[in-house]
Amino acid sequence: MRGATHATWATCAAAVVLAATACGSGGDSGSGGGNGGGVLSSSWGDPQNPLEPANTNEVQGGKVLDMIVRGLKRYNPQNGKAEDMLAQSIETSDSQNFKITIKPGWTFSNGEKVTAKSFVDAWNYGASLKNNQKNAYFFSYIDGYDKVHPDSGKQTADTLSGLKLVNDQTFTVKLSQKFSTFPDTLGYPAFAPLPQAFFTDHAGWTKKPIGNGPYAIQSYAKGSQMSLRKWDGYPGSDKAQNGGVDLKVYTDNNTAYTDLMAGNVDLVDDVPAAQLKNVKSDLGDRYLNTPAGIIQTLSFPFYDARWNKPNSAKLRQGLSMAINRKQITDTIFAKTRTPATDWTSPVLGAAGGYKPGLCGKFCDYNPAEAKKYVQQGGGIPGGQLKITYNADTGSHKQWVDAVCNSINNALGNTKACVGNPVGTFADFRNQITQKKMSGPFRAGWQMDYPLIQNFLQPLYYTNASSNDGHWSNKQFDGLVDKANQETDTAQAVGLFQQAEGVVRDNMAAIPLWYQNGSAGWSDRLSNVKLNPFSVPVYDEIKVS
Repeated sequence: MRGATHATWATCAAAVVLAATACGSGGDSGSGGGNGGGVLSSSWGDPQNPLEPANTNEVQGGKVLDMIVRGLKRYNPQNGKAEDMLAQSIETSDSQNFKITIKPGWTFSNGEKVTAKSFVDAWNYGASLKNNQKNAYFFSYIDGYDKVHPDSGKQTADTLSGLKLVNDQTFTVKLSQKFSTFPDTLGYPAFAPLPQAFFTDHAGWTKKPIGNGPYAIQSYAKGSQMSLRKWDGYPGSDKAQNGGVDLKVYTDNNTAYTDLMAGNVDLVDDVPAAQLKNVKSDLGDRYLNTPAGIIQTLSFPFYDARWNKPNSAKLRQGLSMAINRKQITDTIFAKTRTPATDWTSPVLGAAGGYKPGLCGKFCDYNPAEAKKYVQQGGGIPGGQLKITYNADTGSHKQWVDAVCNSINNALGNTKACVGNPVGTFADFRNQITQKKMSGPFRAGWQMDYPLIQNFLQPLYYTNASSNDGHWSNKQFDGLVDKANQETDTAQAVGLFQQAEGVVRDNMAAIPLWYQNGSAGWSDRLSNVKLNPFSVPVYDEIKVS
């Protein structure tokens, strides 16, 4: 919601904070009218930030961007493969210099043509230090990034020297090193094009973003609802099969589920843990539970010296061994989660880099070893572990309490671990980005595309866009750099797995479980699917 890392991985996720009040009535003209069928309603949560593509790296905003923008590539909603969207061709002879030609005939929903300049201007904006975009790191492999986004001091250039306009349909990209899978990263929303209105009336655009996707935003009232409507002028092949989507804000997914059963909302894409035992009898074939490219972990604030001592890795490894993953996934999640044994996801398969058991003994429940390692690691800082989580979605309280009970039992101390709830997801994310965490905090990663790189670089590479714990390790960074330059896929995967071994040896984050995507829907809807990232494929849903 998410997603990944330098150039490419970010986080899947997304963020939004448009206006605090409704953004206008919309009407049928620019927003599609009712020609594509009925309008469905779906559960949602307010995002963290404005919907600028390069500033959106969490799930809720990502859902919206997936509906209103299209980039050079799009990730296939069935298998996650990067496929050409606006790209007519992406050519390279050396995996470092790329010639990109875009398809003609594309426009934004305000009628402005999408040109090569639409991409170049957007990427320069996203990379610039002065614009403070969370996904700036995605552009870090493009020549000149060190000038527009230096590690320290002021920027000395406003544009990336590696971006050159050729004509309205063509631009070139020069990278600072070989990066064989660079084209596969270009479906991530950070690389989306932007209209001139974004630059000439930025405040107006953030209140009501203008994109080039199958939907256009009609209105948004923060804390209540965002309304999107089918854009009839959309030139892509993936036209909306419905008239629009009303995203209704819920701060409790149990309430969303209750509203689904009462007919007050059509789609819930995060079935609460408390309802998993009943959902089949409640909904029958209107319930979907499928594997997704998602892993849940516990991250640590490495900017806090108490968690970054020379022997702290043993402490984190001990805490990992104190967690009875199988018991928790069986009882809390009714087997819709699978205990994690590495830091990726089984949906990758062996060819994509999934290696079961890579975590080794550190992911096995072993109370005796856990207690020994925690002691050797200097004990829990302050004497008590407080796991921070957002209390509004995801049934997090149940599993955090279960994790703490497991740790307390393993350590023989009923007060060793407690949950530390934060009211909303937006507040939780703000505390994380402001480096206010004093102990472990829940972290989830939705892949941006099915490659091992996407589970590692965005999260653990030094200063990467979703490295919320600010872990840094030169050996890990070096292995990732080598893997990115490797043109042989098998060799690259092997190098990434070596890098993952460094994550394990330092326990940069504690892997908990792999997650399935789930959804329940009303009898008004048909053709409901979740993509490999567990997000509903809204444009394919039909409304009766």
